[in-house]
Amino acid sequence: MSRDRALLDRALERGEQDGGSVEFKERLLRNVHLEGGRRESLAAQLRHRLLSGNGEATYVVGVTDDGGLAGIDHDTFSESMDVLSLLAEEADAHIDDVQTWGIGSEAGTASDSQVARDSESPSDHASGSVTRKQTANSRDDGLVGVAQVRDGSILETDDEHLVVGTAGHVDHGKSTLVGSLVTGTADDGDGATRAYLDVQPHEVERGLSADLSYAVYGFDDDGPVHVRNPDRKADRAKVVEEADRLVSFVDTVGHEPWLRTTIRGLVGQKLDYGLLVVAADDGPTQTTREHLGVLLATELPTIVAITKTDAVSEERVEEVEREVERLLRDVDKSPLRVARHGVDAAMEEINERVVPIVTTSAITMDGLDILDELFDRLPKTSQDAGEFRMYVDRSYSVTGVGAVASGTVMSGEVEAGDELLLGPMPDGRFQEVEVRSIEMHYHRVDQARAGRIVGIALKGVKESAIERGMVLLPREADPDPVREFEAEVMVLNHPTRIGDGYEPVVHLETIGEAASFSPENGRLLPGDTGEATVRFKFRPYLIEEGQKFVFREGRSKGVGTVTDVRPAD
Repeated sequence: MSRDRALLDRALERGEQDGGSVEFKERLLRNVHLEGGRRESLAAQLRHRLLSGNGEATYVVGVTDDGGLAGIDHDTFSESMDVLSLLAEEADAHIDDVQTWGIGSEAGTASDSQVARDSESPSDHASGSVTRKQTANSRDDGLVGVAQVRDGSILETDDEHLVVGTAGHVDHGKSTLVGSLVTGTADDGDGATRAYLDVQPHEVERGLSADLSYAVYGFDDDGPVHVRNPDRKADRAKVVEEADRLVSFVDTVGHEPWLRTTIRGLVGQKLDYGLLVVAADDGPTQTTREHLGVLLATELPTIVAITKTDAVSEERVEEVEREVERLLRDVDKSPLRVARHGVDAAMEEINERVVPIVTTSAITMDGLDILDELFDRLPKTSQDAGEFRMYVDRSYSVTGVGAVASGTVMSGEVEAGDELLLGPMPDGRFQEVEVRSIEMHYHRVDQARAGRIVGIALKGVKESAIERGMVLLPREADPDPVREFEAEVMVLNHPTRIGDGYEPVVHLETIGEAASFSPENGRLLPGDTGEATVRFKFRPYLIEEGQKFVFREGRSKGVGTVTDVRPAD
């Protein structure tokens, strides 16, 4: 018997008792269980179950009153979770965790379809630990789910939540540094702490990150609030719940073949600061310069962390510091050594021009206290102003919930129950959807503001229809899809000249799409800045004046700013 199936069997064995914490429900429907006085009555019943369970209650949904496995279809299960969430809110509680099983053709059996969540990023789930897959048999025969309800309102997140994007060459220690920061533990020299951030099995095996990964820690009056075991979703959620201030990391990819993914992480997220790492044993590389160029294109205040100082002599550390200073001055930035000038000076001076430099070691933990202090004290730079907008970075399907869109809230705020628009679709239209629930770092939240990395469960759309680069907007918005726009561009690197018909990939927010360029004067040379007409090759997107982008094709690259948009025909 699997551990997950044992959870269901234990709940069924305990059964409903007058003084117990377990409640059986075949289904919960809006037009039945929320009408008249039933909402108040069921909320009072939930409160009784919570009191009986010392603040915890277990709801088994998809079973009869005597515990028989009835099974309900996916849409009904989703509606039942929506209703249970509303009842929990009425009872000043929240759904903490949900697990589901597909009911097989034989009575009393369940399909082996539970999928581990720990391989997913923190923003990849929007309603507890529901499964991502079910067998074909379970889709035909229905679901049974166990929902854990806990006392206390859904989390209200802080207004000073920092989002930091990492960058740097492969094997320079980005993920290891972040792993040691969020856990407060030293690395063993073999990348033990970096393993917490890898999201694919082949990444763990090779020791190389191949996609964006995420991490979180926080601060309270006593200092850092660390994640005790990042492999456990409950530990990450606990940090979100307990910390007065949160710091989320978007950990990017250092290997050259995945530069496109790194650009997506730095351009497509609502970042407050950049953290560029340079290994003391290797020094700045061409990839370091590439990633610094992307950070410059986003005009992001940045900190440089020199890593692996334990592996080299003090003289070598000093040499690399000078190399980093020269690199920064070459791009008109002013380096500031924190060890020499202090944290207060770094706090006062850091901006788009001044770049603090911190020497660190994830093995000895040297310098991590300085980074802690900076992340605890640095002001948030992104603003919450404007209507809600979130560009989709990834999507997936969650059993019992449906389609989930994950990304960073770029502006405004969103709440469960909000009616939104999703699009543009390939044909330019926008589809009406409704927010089922929102989750951040495995913790369900009642709303999300600008800068939060979240998963939003959506009603009214299939996961297969959601694509990276789409945007979520308020339903009352009147968006115009854009196929062509004018931009001011700067060519950073190109072997010859850029002429009409040049087709790089444009990275704007989470959009990564081939586009054709038509320079105003017919051509642009390396180092030139000029106007160009840019047209997406395959489909329209939602973009607006002032948005910045990066374009890249092979080793050719440049940056740009949208100056005018032309709605699609």
